[in-house]
Amino acid sequence: METKLYVGNLSYDVTKEDLQDAFATHGTVQDVHVVTDKITGKARGFAFVTMETKESAEAAIQALNGVDWHGRALTVNEARAREARPAFGGGGGGGGRRY
Repeated sequence: METKLYVGNLSYDVTKEDLQDAFATHGTVQDVHVVTDKITGKARGFAFVTMETKESAEAAIQALNGVDWHGRALTVNEARAREARPAFGGGGGGGGRRY
Protein backbone atom coordinates (compact mmCIF):
# COMPACT_ATOMS: atom_id res chain seq x y z
CA MET A 1 0.00 0.00 0.00
CA GLU A 2 1.35 3.44 -0.91
CA THR A 3 2.45 5.84 1.80
CA LYS A 4 2.67 9.62 1.51
CA LEU A 5 5.57 11.34 3.24
CA TYR A 6 5.95 14.96 4.31
CA VAL A 7 9.39 16.40 3.53
CA GLY A 8 10.11 19.70 5.26
CA ASN A 9 12.91 22.23 5.71
CA LEU A 10 13.81 21.99 2.03
CA SER A 11 16.09 24.42 0.29
CA TYR A 12 13.99 26.70 -1.94
CA ASP A 13 15.94 25.66 -5.03
CA VAL A 14 15.25 21.90 -4.68
CA THR A 15 13.42 20.42 -7.66
CA LYS A 16 11.02 17.54 -8.10
CA GLU A 17 13.81 15.61 -9.83
CA ASP A 18 16.18 16.14 -6.87
CA LEU A 19 13.61 14.62 -4.51
CA GLN A 20 12.79 11.80 -6.92
CA ASP A 21 16.47 10.83 -7.05
CA ALA A 22 16.99 11.06 -3.28
CA PHE A 23 13.96 8.93 -2.39
CA ALA A 24 14.30 6.41 -5.23
CA THR A 25 17.33 4.87 -3.52
CA HIS A 26 14.94 3.62 -0.80
CA GLY A 27 12.16 2.24 -3.01
CA THR A 28 9.77 3.06 -5.83
CA VAL A 29 8.57 6.66 -5.82
CA GLN A 30 5.06 7.05 -7.20
CA ASP A 31 4.69 10.82 -6.97
CA VAL A 32 6.56 13.95 -5.89
CA HIS A 33 4.78 17.24 -5.25
CA VAL A 34 6.87 20.30 -4.37
CA VAL A 35 4.52 22.86 -2.82
CA THR A 36 4.84 26.28 -4.47
CA ASP A 37 3.53 29.76 -3.76
CA LYS A 38 0.45 30.51 -5.87
CA ILE A 39 1.58 34.02 -6.76
CA THR A 40 5.34 33.74 -7.24
CA GLY A 41 5.54 30.07 -8.26
CA LYS A 42 8.58 29.62 -6.00
CA ALA A 43 8.97 26.58 -3.74
CA ARG A 44 7.68 27.05 -0.19
CA GLY A 45 10.24 24.76 1.48
CA PHE A 46 8.25 21.55 1.75
CA ALA A 47 7.00 18.72 -0.41
CA PHE A 48 5.10 15.43 -0.41
CA VAL A 49 6.61 12.20 -1.70
CA THR A 50 4.45 9.13 -2.24
CA MET A 51 6.30 5.83 -1.89
CA GLU A 52 4.93 2.57 -3.34
CA THR A 53 5.11 0.56 -0.11
CA LYS A 54 5.02 1.19 3.62
CA GLU A 55 8.43 -0.51 3.90
CA SER A 56 10.08 1.82 1.39
CA ALA A 57 8.52 4.82 3.15
CA GLU A 58 9.93 3.64 6.50
CA ALA A 59 13.35 3.10 4.91
CA ALA A 60 13.30 6.64 3.50
CA ILE A 61 12.29 8.11 6.86
CA GLN A 62 15.08 6.23 8.66
CA ALA A 63 17.69 7.22 6.07
CA LEU A 64 16.75 10.85 5.39
CA ASN A 65 15.12 12.37 8.47
CA GLY A 66 17.56 14.84 10.06
CA VAL A 67 20.13 14.45 7.28
CA ASP A 68 21.86 17.58 5.95
CA TRP A 69 20.71 17.83 2.32
CA HIS A 70 21.36 20.89 0.13
CA GLY A 71 22.52 22.74 3.24
CA ARG A 72 19.46 22.03 5.42
CA ALA A 73 18.49 19.30 7.90
CA LEU A 74 15.53 17.48 6.37
CA THR A 75 12.35 16.64 8.23
CA VAL A 76 10.84 13.46 6.82
CA ASN A 77 7.81 11.75 8.33
CA GLU A 78 4.52 10.18 7.35
CA ALA A 79 2.08 12.83 6.13
CA ARG A 80 -1.01 13.41 8.26
CA ALA A 81 -4.49 13.78 6.83
CA ARG A 82 -5.36 17.34 5.93
CA GLU A 83 -7.49 19.08 8.53
CA ALA A 84 -10.96 20.17 7.47
CA ARG A 85 -11.25 23.89 6.79
CA PRO A 86 -14.30 26.10 6.34
CA ALA A 87 -15.45 26.37 2.72
CA PHE A 88 -14.87 30.13 2.69
CA GLY A 89 -13.40 32.88 4.87
CA GLY A 90 -15.42 33.91 7.88
CA GLY A 91 -15.90 37.10 9.79
CA GLY A 92 -15.41 40.51 8.28
CA GLY A 93 -18.15 42.67 6.85
CA GLY A 94 -19.92 45.55 8.48
CA GLY A 95 -17.56 48.21 7.12
CA GLY A 96 -20.33 50.58 5.97
CA ARG A 97 -21.34 53.96 7.38
CA ARG A 98 -23.29 54.11 10.59
CA TYR A 99 -25.89 56.85 11.07
